[in-house]
Amino acid sequence: MTSIRRWLAPLAFALALLAALPRLLPPAAPRFATPAIATAVTPEPTFSARLLANPQPSAHAATLAELPDGRIVTAWFAGSREGARDVAILMASFDGRTWSEARPVVSRAQAQRDSARLVRKLGNPVLATDAAGRLHLWYVTVGYGGWAGSAINHATSSDGGQSWNTATRVITSPFWNLSTLVRTPPLPLADGGWGLPAYHEFAAKRSEWLRLDAEGRVIDKARLPGSQQTLQPAVAALDATRALALMRDTGPANRIRAATTGDGGSGWLDAGVTALPNPNASVALLHIADGRLLLAYNPQTANRNKLALALSNDDGKHWSAPRLVEDATGGEEFSYPALLQARDGTIHLAYTWQRKAIKHLAFTPAWLDDKASPVATVVEAKP
Repeated sequence: MTSIRRWLAPLAFALALLAALPRLLPPAAPRFATPAIATAVTPEPTFSARLLANPQPSAHAATLAELPDGRIVTAWFAGSREGARDVAILMASFDGRTWSEARPVVSRAQAQRDSARLVRKLGNPVLATDAAGRLHLWYVTVGYGGWAGSAINHATSSDGGQSWNTATRVITSPFWNLSTLVRTPPLPLADGGWGLPAYHEFAAKRSEWLRLDAEGRVIDKARLPGSQQTLQPAVAALDATRALALMRDTGPANRIRAATTGDGGSGWLDAGVTALPNPNASVALLHIADGRLLLAYNPQTANRNKLALALSNDDGKHWSAPRLVEDATGGEEFSYPALLQARDGTIHLAYTWQRKAIKHLAFTPAWLDDKASPVATVVEAKP
């Protein structure tokens, strides 16, 4: 009996080590998954614009995803003002003709219950649908201080966002696990996981890349190189291993900064400062089905009163002249764009409109090439 007891502890340790071995080994090299886009894209240049109803005085930071039934969903945060205690994350769906009424999917009180931590404010939702049809939601919470004290939370829904499981905190660091935020959508990986763009705000501002498994757990992390004054990387896969990241510039350059990867996001190279102006504002980037890159951004070095689209035929090395979709001269704001190409080929753009509502544009790729086609007026407006 004594001899058995002597071997119990070493045996238990060996079994635990064996069970942990898969996590101790480096993960397999990641590869980007290619989303399925319909080949029968409408050849005509069609365009529509809609203003979504917002039940609160303020709206900001829209995100887009497509459900398995073809509906488009968007989420944003809304309240009396950004950072207020009454801010909630709202969601609405689009059936191709009209948007549903917005409804809250995360409140501050609910986020506090789910995390069992103090939550003073909410922000920056990010939506994505996986290959199994589950809808994923990442969002930012703050317990103390400003956005530099943020943490990322993750929840999933199996019914198109009607109900959600209890959100869990994404562990990006084993020690502090604060000051990591999200803003732009993840890229699906071939193994069923995600590459999630993120950024860090405490002390130095820097862009990051989180590799997640299918359940949203962090299995790898990389820092995007370049300036220590970049935020909110928007990433588009160019093929199974290459991707381009375009980042918001918070420094004096007032230009969008770029980084590239050739190994599925495991490592990134500084691609320098682009010629694209940036007024310290978020951008959106999309690899559309015809192989071109589509960028939505504020095409100036100050103010957010203009919003434009630009195209690249050479993986982001050169960009077309900006095509304005919003053009004002005063203190108006059109910002924080989100882009999505649906399976039927339609491109969707959602963005903050005057900090009062979310505006949605839907257009075919052919519209991007039809210079004679003006921007349409809003076809559906709700107060």
